[in-house]
Amino acid sequence: MRYSIYIVFLCNFAVEMNKATIDFIREHADEDVRLLALQARKNPEVDITYALEQIAGRQKAKMKLPSWAKVDGLVYPPHISMEQCSSELTAKYKAEVVTQGSGTAVTSAPSHRCQTLSDGHFVDLTGGFGVDFSFIAKKFKHAIYVERQNHLCAITSGNFRLLGLDNAEVVNADGIEYLHQMDNVDLIFIDPARRDDHGGRTYGIADCTPNVLEVMGELMQKTGMLLLKLSPMLDWRKALKDIGGASEVHIVSVDNECKELLIMVKHDVQPIKVVCVNLLSNGEREVFEFIASDSERAQKCLTSLRPFLYEPNASIMKAGCFDEIQARFPVAQLDNNSHLFVSDHEIPDFPGRQFEILRSTSMNKRELKDALADIDKANIAVRNFPLSVAELRKKLKLNDGGDVFIFATTVAKEGHQLFICRKIG
Repeated sequence: MRYSIYIVFLCNFAVEMNKATIDFIREHADEDVRLLALQARKNPEVDITYALEQIAGRQKAKMKLPSWAKVDGLVYPPHISMEQCSSELTAKYKAEVVTQGSGTAVTSAPSHRCQTLSDGHFVDLTGGFGVDFSFIAKKFKHAIYVERQNHLCAITSGNFRLLGLDNAEVVNADGIEYLHQMDNVDLIFIDPARRDDHGGRTYGIADCTPNVLEVMGELMQKTGMLLLKLSPMLDWRKALKDIGGASEVHIVSVDNECKELLIMVKHDVQPIKVVCVNLLSNGEREVFEFIASDSERAQKCLTSLRPFLYEPNASIMKAGCFDEIQARFPVAQLDNNSHLFVSDHEIPDFPGRQFEILRSTSMNKRELKDALADIDKANIAVRNFPLSVAELRKKLKLNDGGDVFIFATTVAKEGHQLFICRKIG
């Protein structure tokens, strides 16, 4: 492998700062950085900008990267890198995807093979703050982090040493330039930057940096397993068409907020597995898997009111796999465009929120008055409904919160309907 044109960091980086700055960071670790900024004049010997950056970074890490926050001495990057980096939950999930996706052996390009991941080689071509890299790298014998911003390379070099990643090699280079000269490896990971030259957000694969569509052929020549992290805003079916196919699609949510679209591409031809996963902060997860198909099943629609209502989690909503839900569970949609389901009985393993329907009503004023007579506050959601949540709340004169949940939607034969519910579990 040719390294002559790259700066290689060997995990011996240490941040130079005076004792006053170190003490300030430790003494004020849990305080409000906005208030601390006002103390700059009182502490002239402290590098206040750096200190506040580190305090804010560690506070963010307590929520986003709890295991990192416990490691003394880790250096945190500027605010935007902390906002854009993966959470610990999603990074660990990627490591699982890689492990499961490898099968019993990892087969890369013809000139490179390894029997297990622990004997393998992994390259992250868009390193960033190194969160995804750090968790995936633990599965491999040798892991190379590539990042074009030298300040991030310096930070992560020291951090990887503190995190015990003795197999990590940090390379300061453009990922695509590095791709052109690298040897074959067992896994390549890419998380294209989703911002244009002016800092605006982009979502399309071709609009991100790097544009992986331009180098897909070369990527698959250099590896047997490619994992792409893409915007959750993308339509996964279109992404597959743009890329030219894949082995697996993972739509990842955290606490019912869609966070990531992961696409795994391998050489072997097989049916495309789609995994909708909702990772919960309490350690539990909701997983729904199906095989992608070009054909659509006939959807079952509501023929009579059922006592239980089900709202799929955010990953399933994003996947749009409503026909698969109906095929897997004894449920029917309220309407083809509502994406709410009803059933005659409780379904404990349904991947989403579950409710008991207490009563339903049309938007008729008299019916509304009777149905809401004993309700002064409620949690409101709208699905295929002409009013926004704010507009409906104002019309119903209800405060937010409480134990009552109201779903406003449109049912084909019944028109606009409100379902007043109680959450189960």
